Amino acid sequence: MSGNGNLERLRKDARQILNAALEAADPEIAVKRFVKLEGDDLLVGSDTRISLRTFGRVLVVGGGKGSAPMGKALEDVLGDRLEGGVICVKYGHGLPLKKIRVMEAAHPLPDSAGEKAAQQIMTLLESAGSGDLVISCISGGGSALLPAPAEPVTLQQKEELTKRLLEVGADIHQINTVRKHLSLVKGGNLTRIAYPAFVGNLMLSDVIGDDPDTIASGPFVPDRSTFGEALEILRRYELLERAPKAAVRRIQDGAEGKVPENPKEGDEIFDRVRNVIVGSNIISLRAGEAMARELGYRALILSSTVRGDTTQAALFHSALAEEICSTGNPVAAPACLLSGGETTVVIKGSGFGGRNQEFALALVRTASRLPNTLFLSAGTDGTDGPTDAAGAVVDSRTLERAEAAGLNPDAFLARNDSYHFFHELGDLIMTGPTRTNVMDARIVLVGE
Repeated sequence: MSGNGNLERLRKDARQILNAALEAADPEIAVKRFVKLEGDDLLVGSDTRISLRTFGRVLVVGGGKGSAPMGKALEDVLGDRLEGGVICVKYGHGLPLKKIRVMEAAHPLPDSAGEKAAQQIMTLLESAGSGDLVISCISGGGSALLPAPAEPVTLQQKEELTKRLLEVGADIHQINTVRKHLSLVKGGNLTRIAYPAFVGNLMLSDVIGDDPDTIASGPFVPDRSTFGEALEILRRYELLERAPKAAVRRIQDGAEGKVPENPKEGDEIFDRVRNVIVGSNIISLRAGEAMARELGYRALILSSTVRGDTTQAALFHSALAEEICSTGNPVAAPACLLSGGETTVVIKGSGFGGRNQEFALALVRTASRLPNTLFLSAGTDGTDGPTDAAGAVVDSRTLERAEAAGLNPDAFLARNDSYHFFHELGDLIMTGPTRTNVMDARIVLVGE
């Protein structure tokens, strides 16, 4: 087979591997795997049995890109036992549900629609009593989709601070630490509102290590972070003078003990909460690995916890591909390497793109030196940054094709304009909304 034919095969196989990873992260399937109805008992996870005879109402609340199919699964499982609920998803990620109201809002930067949804959820939870069961559907994106700023901070001020944190390359843990201390919802605060209702908190993890208090900023989970840590993050990124004054003042007041901390481990309100993670990045990577082996590749999962600078992560993956080409290590060709996690990009230019497209763009020149090699990086939620693409793909001929089209990858990289580079080449990965989110999936294929 010709070199071009090999690359066409690699592209086809890479999409099949990605599709397998996405299917494994399907929120509806994930919830039904963990939530089952046996007579009058609701089984949640492996160790929680809830007798529905002891509850008057069953309500569903939640937020995140995958919350609509999670809600659909609960409607299917509970049927007429479910009274209603409210969830908020990203624009374009909704589903027509029967009993649960689905609201849509902006992500990654919050808007007034998300604020309205958060308020409706809080109002519903305030009506819940000890005889009610609340089931929470939380997935990636929930932090931005359920904004409820604590006074005197406004939504616009919180949005400005979030944008500044993204621009300086703060990771998801740092961003959530700050946001939790400006919110009436995050950092366990929804538990305060729902108490004394019993809460079954279902989470689709989009964070490294599947840390429950980081997934959507942990609205039903004890907050391990503090106002002092939030203040240190603003100081580290030199945002104390550049961030909205009301937001900085609240965090400073909290660090000085003038504002109560978010609820912590040991608070009695969490005695009536059960947390269950129903989906994660490693589950998706394992599905991709199985598909790669089915397609004839020697497959290896590198890690589901890749973080840090996107360009550095790209160079590490290219070094492994080069090693396979030259020595056959860590696996011999035909080889498939998979990794997950979530990297960060420090914005230096005025271009358009996301971390997965940036990852691919950083590999254009390297890939040109590696025969029969392909790199694909995509967000499992179907969107990469503020774009409509999930990611991008690069192979051994991308540089040749780019130069023929008059495109200089270095210039596009310098201005963080990965989207327009790959759009010109037709190499964007377009999945549309997947209604899930378990971070990113990266695929490296080295053919024989």
